[in-house]
Amino acid sequence: MKEIPRELARARRLARVLDDYWIDPLLGTLLPGVGDVVGALVGLYVVMVAVRRRVSPVIIARMLLNLGADALFGIVPVLGDVFDFEFKANRRNVELLADRLSTGGRARGRDWALLIGVAGGFCAVLGLVVWGIVKLLSAISVPAL
Repeated sequence: MKEIPRELARARRLARVLDDYWIDPLLGTLLPGVGDVVGALVGLYVVMVAVRRRVSPVIIARMLLNLGADALFGIVPVLGDVFDFEFKANRRNVELLADRLSTGGRARGRDWALLIGVAGGFCAVLGLVVWGIVKLLSAISVPAL
């Protein structure tokens, strides 16, 4: 059990370096696309700690969602960089980990609601894309002669 505070302290230091000293956003700004992916890969350390400590898969999914949003929005020129400076995915993940470790790693209703909302939004966007493709194909199809 003594290892948990050490891992948590290490994760907090990593988050502080990446987010508070702007290493993560600067990587994304200086190396567009690649820097965002590198930042997300380094941020996986906190997720690995959560997996080793058997934190709920819902919490791990939230952590991955934070890293994914950080990397995805960070790819967008200028606006993504501003988002990257403000979002602080690594700090969010450390807070999630620390909070859930104190309660045995269990997910709360808010965690489930967020994931269900994101999944619903993803399905809605996917449905709109499919609908748009169908409409586009039907508009450009040539009538039979």
